[in-house]
Amino acid sequence: MYKPKVKAPSQEILDTIQTVLRRYDLESVCEAAACPNRSECYARGSATFMILGDTCTRACRFCNVKTGKGLPPDPAEPHNLANAVAALRMRYVVVTSVDRDDLADYGSRHFAACAAAIRQKNPSITIELLTPDFKGDTHALDTLIASKPHKLAHNQETVRRLSKTIRPQSDYDRSLRVLEYYAAHSSSIVKSSLMVGLGERENELIETMHDLKSAGVEELTVGQYLQPTPKHHPVLRYYDEAFFADIRKEAYNIGFKAVASGILTRSSYFAEQLS
Repeated sequence: MYKPKVKAPSQEILDTIQTVLRRYDLESVCEAAACPNRSECYARGSATFMILGDTCTRACRFCNVKTGKGLPPDPAEPHNLANAVAALRMRYVVVTSVDRDDLADYGSRHFAACAAAIRQKNPSITIELLTPDFKGDTHALDTLIASKPHKLAHNQETVRRLSKTIRPQSDYDRSLRVLEYYAAHSSSIVKSSLMVGLGERENELIETMHDLKSAGVEELTVGQYLQPTPKHHPVLRYYDEAFFADIRKEAYNIGFKAVASGILTRSSYFAEQLS
């Protein structure tokens, strides 16, 4: 059974990124989620920032972010995030967050404030917002749309049959409705991501890709699920690169405009080059 090997991050690169994160009191999803691409992305001076704290109100079985009730949003975070993006000389930034079901607006206004601060400090920046589902609240979705990011992304993660097991506090159809709302009410590119190796069947994966395309998703990433710790959902199958090449071809046949598919592909991996 093939298992992908990941190069350990350079300590020098880690130190540089983490110095900036500490200076501005920020979280990187690269660290919190133990992303396998940290070495490569950090070497390009790229990172995905995680706002609204490091504690998620949900407990997805694939995710390495801790669960609990988070602190109130930090009013200094938008300013600090904008300064960190400038310090890292980024041209393309991905901003994501934990789920904050404990907040009245699910954190949507804070998301928009971060996007505005980044753009003010870095006028030529390209912004991608990778959002939770905000429980499908259209006021929250409208707040994100009004911030006019280049891309609006929300991850479907897995097929319908496995969705409630893998994401017990989320919902397959609600995620589709969020993506459909983004596509119908914004001029942003709409993007989603899937993981494989959780126990899905190939025909279910293809069906999910059709569902995403019907919802208005334009860009898709597909990657191998890697179990972050023994307490998380096990990997039930490791796929080879030939499988991901076939999935990429099928996704283009379905009609997606841009597709990234590979063993170590993640939602934000080479996000700036997907468009």
